Amino acid sequence: MSMRYNRLFWSILATLTAFSAHAQSPSGDAASIPITVAKPTRQDVPVMLQGLGVVSALNNVVLHPRVDGTLDRVNFVEGTMVKAGDLLAQLDPRPYQALLDAALAKKAADSASLANAKRDLDRYSQLAANQYAAQQQVDTQRSLVAQLDAANHSDDAAIAAAQLNVDFTRITAPFDGRVGLRLSDPGSFIRAADATNPGIVAVSQIQPISVTFSLPQDKLPAIASAMAQGKPKVSANSADDKATLADGTLLTIDNSIDATTGTIKVKAIFPNQDLKLWPGQFVNARLQVAVQSNALTLPSAAIQHGPNGLFVYQVKPDNTVSIASVDVALDNGSVAAISKGVADGDIVVLSGHSRLRPGAKVSYPGSNGS
Repeated sequence: MSMRYNRLFWSILATLTAFSAHAQSPSGDAASIPITVAKPTRQDVPVMLQGLGVVSALNNVVLHPRVDGTLDRVNFVEGTMVKAGDLLAQLDPRPYQALLDAALAKKAADSASLANAKRDLDRYSQLAANQYAAQQQVDTQRSLVAQLDAANHSDDAAIAAAQLNVDFTRITAPFDGRVGLRLSDPGSFIRAADATNPGIVAVSQIQPISVTFSLPQDKLPAIASAMAQGKPKVSANSADDKATLADGTLLTIDNSIDATTGTIKVKAIFPNQDLKLWPGQFVNARLQVAVQSNALTLPSAAIQHGPNGLFVYQVKPDNTVSIASVDVALDNGSVAAISKGVADGDIVVLSGHSRLRPGAKVSYPGSNGS
């Protein structure tokens, strides 16, 4: 039995020895670790600030009638784009047209009375000049003319008010936008002063459209400086940051900082011609406040996090690696601008970090022995 275990031991030992020999290179060194590498490059890097934004219509209004009446017809298709001034709905105008006609008729009667009173005033004035009429009669007639003239002005105001009510029976689009779902059906009697009235339809201006997002208060000087130089660029990205939905410009900064969060709200505007932005949508907003020119850059994937800070694995001429601590001026998620730690012409590890340690032998496409 002991001889059997002895043979098994030597067999396992021989297998391990063979495996160790296989793991050595012909020169006797440990097998190199395959990696991919990158070299620092010089480029202009935009300085970006990012915040979670909410899309909102530039203007949004629910159309309510300004006079009472029966909704005669609806002239829009739900969910379509409309132009400012388009007729969207019509209330029954007949009651208000009747009041307008009455006001016009009264104005005609008062105008005729005024014309007659003026002719009488002329006659009385001539008679009084020849001592055939009393001056009191002239003065009375002049007062009547003034009274009828005031009545005509009152008629003009009544006509304008009646015409306005007739116009109010036409519900038009206040601006270019998109109509939502219909809130009232034809045949409904709608009261203008009814607080429970849902309105007729909502119109939202979504071309252009706005995005509001918050940024830390310590970024306010950089934002203000960027605005002083023009209109800073803003991009609206998808929630996973994999796609840019729209490009726009910064519109304004809020007039106060939120003391509870230490953030400042900013608002950007987007043309939104392809309608990729929609009211209520959440987006990742990126605001460009500056550009770092001719910066030494590396792909962000090359930057590693260690207990002592950020570092990269630097490849030496003998194809071994060493750790180089780096200072990152900015990192936009794909490119990192390096202010200290690497130089032009250095070779750093881009992928394959998990098996590396200082002094490890590596190989990569284009290296000696690869």
